[in-house]
Amino acid sequence: MRSSNPVFSRRGFSRDNNGYAGFDAPPQAGAAANPYAGTNPYAQGGNPYAQDAAQGTQTPPYAPQTRRMTMDDVVLRTGMTLGTVIAGAAVGWIFLTKSLGFAVGAGLIAMVLAFVQSFKRKPSPALILTYAAFEGLFLGALSGAINDVPKLAGAPMQAVMGTMAVFVAMLVAYKTRIVRVTARFTRYLMIALLGFVLLSLVNVLFMAFGGGDGLGFRSGGLGILFGVVGVVLGALCLALDFKQVEDGIAYGAPREESWLAAFGLTVTLAWIYMELLRLISILRD
Repeated sequence: MRSSNPVFSRRGFSRDNNGYAGFDAPPQAGAAANPYAGTNPYAQGGNPYAQDAAQGTQTPPYAPQTRRMTMDDVVLRTGMTLGTVIAGAAVGWIFLTKSLGFAVGAGLIAMVLAFVQSFKRKPSPALILTYAAFEGLFLGALSGAINDVPKLAGAPMQAVMGTMAVFVAMLVAYKTRIVRVTARFTRYLMIALLGFVLLSLVNVLFMAFGGGDGLGFRSGGLGILFGVVGVVLGALCLALDFKQVEDGIAYGAPREESWLAAFGLTVTLAWIYMELLRLISILRD
């Protein structure tokens, strides 16, 4: 199960032919097929959790069974990851508000670590928690610097409350099936995310080499529209994260996959917070 935020791909789940919960094994005849098996890196015979039917081998009855992911596992690890972000943010707010160079460095390290984890085949708790710490340092320092601007005082707290509201609203929308995650939904969202990220990078390049506000995506009416689009995309990514958690539990993903679920939710929430903070700053400027 991979995270489905802007930089991460998906991994699906299924059950084995003996009716036991497995990870990416072929579905039973007549059962609903796993919609994510097409992009599954284990689908071509590399599933380490499935039985080797071709060689006729079976798992000995005394072999320990792989613990399956549960909702409690996801909640616990998400709490640990977000707690690390909050601790890092407190340090960044207190010590790095006046040293934004270090904050930017922490943000770049967090981005690199996120990409490294996204390309790893298995989750690394140490890597995920280290990412969370550096992400927290960056967010805390940036938020503290913004809060020190008199006309923007209180904006970080507003962004935190807004992020919580978006999370709850999307969870309710997903559970009530107002938002349904389908293959078409995922495809269109990935296209929209790619376009958004590319436009943001182009804007940064124009700001770096042309000066001023670049293409104007971060100020005025266009900046407000761009910020709203960013928040909406982040909210839709939460629906993908919820879907992956649901599928992981239903298809019996290994317990370690709960770290990827926590990682995906953390990256998505950080994305939403940043976009809300930027939007609030524009509105109050």
